[in-house]
Amino acid sequence: MEWTPAGWEAHATRMADATVRPESRWHRPLATTPRHLFVPRWWTSVERDGTWVYELRDGAGDPDAWMSSAYDHTRSVITRVGPHHADHAAPAAVVPEAWPTSSATLPALVVKMYQHAVLADDSRVLVTCGSGYGTALACRRLGDGRVTSVDVDPYLVDAARERLAAARHRPHLEVCDITGQLPGVHDRIVSTVSVSAIPASWLTALAPGGRMVTTLSGTGLLIVADKTADGGATGRVAPEPADFMRTRHGDDYPTTPETADLWATSRKADGEWVTTGRYPVMRVASTWDVRSTLELTVPGIEHRMETAADGSRTAYMLHPDGSWARATAAGAREVPTVHQGGPRRLWDELDRIRTWLVIDGDLPISGAAVRVDPDGACHFSRSGWSATLSAR
Repeated sequence: MEWTPAGWEAHATRMADATVRPESRWHRPLATTPRHLFVPRWWTSVERDGTWVYELRDGAGDPDAWMSSAYDHTRSVITRVGPHHADHAAPAAVVPEAWPTSSATLPALVVKMYQHAVLADDSRVLVTCGSGYGTALACRRLGDGRVTSVDVDPYLVDAARERLAAARHRPHLEVCDITGQLPGVHDRIVSTVSVSAIPASWLTALAPGGRMVTTLSGTGLLIVADKTADGGATGRVAPEPADFMRTRHGDDYPTTPETADLWATSRKADGEWVTTGRYPVMRVASTWDVRSTLELTVPGIEHRMETAADGSRTAYMLHPDGSWARATAAGAREVPTVHQGGPRRLWDELDRIRTWLVIDGDLPISGAAVRVDPDGACHFSRSGWSATLSAR
């Protein structure tokens, strides 16, 4: 068992009090699960000389920071950045900014996913592993024998097994790709990594009437759907957004050289179409309804934003099909000059969705009905609007 500082229970109880009401069935799991065991070392994002990097933090060397970070109810704790796991890093290590690839997820978000799953006392649940913290909460709530936890990363599974045992839990752990064949049959599947489309294997692994809860990559959409007799599922988009790391199928996320080339083009080229935008520059990646609707309309757009020293703002949109857009405005409230190139006018698509939002006050993706075909194709509909995310 890894070394643990005394008094962690008080930190866990305060975190539980800040996360759920005392009468919640999740209060006791939160208050009695030693979250710090799952994050003995972690990465913290800091700015150095104008560049953002990740610095290593070691709990054994700074117990106060360890307790503060582990039991902060407002954030996830990053344990892996790109291919770099904090457990394997040299003391005082620094790595360049990259996409995080594993964490101990924000406790309130884990609990929200489980609440949407509506776990019964006898539910058999499959969850995603990561650090193992969310698995520990499920074990506290249901008992070890009803919990299966999977991850594509063998080290994460091995580390989680050891840390779960230190917390006195022994669920079934298995190395597998969450988008591929899953072990066993389950009443609930709860994924705290996002998927690009609903895997057909989930529908196979769900028991009749079983429920899946997941998020879709590139969106803020939290999908709650129950298995139907035809082998598909029906449900809804939850009213609150949620974001998780994307599923990966190897040691890191793949590079996208096609958008890397577009990035250089979009920063300086004159567009085939040059117009004045209807609305001020928007940080699309920080929205959920606009971003989600755009992702369903034109899947795969990469968004970037720059703010210059003079206060001018430039937003970029890049798509693997060669489409790009650059919108520059003198300030946050000014309309931009827009350059667009490639086969599609990406900024026009964004402005069309924003006009829809201005006229109607919301977008139909909010609260939309969801129907999932047995092959994983996902259909959204509300008030005459519809969209389909194809099976992959």
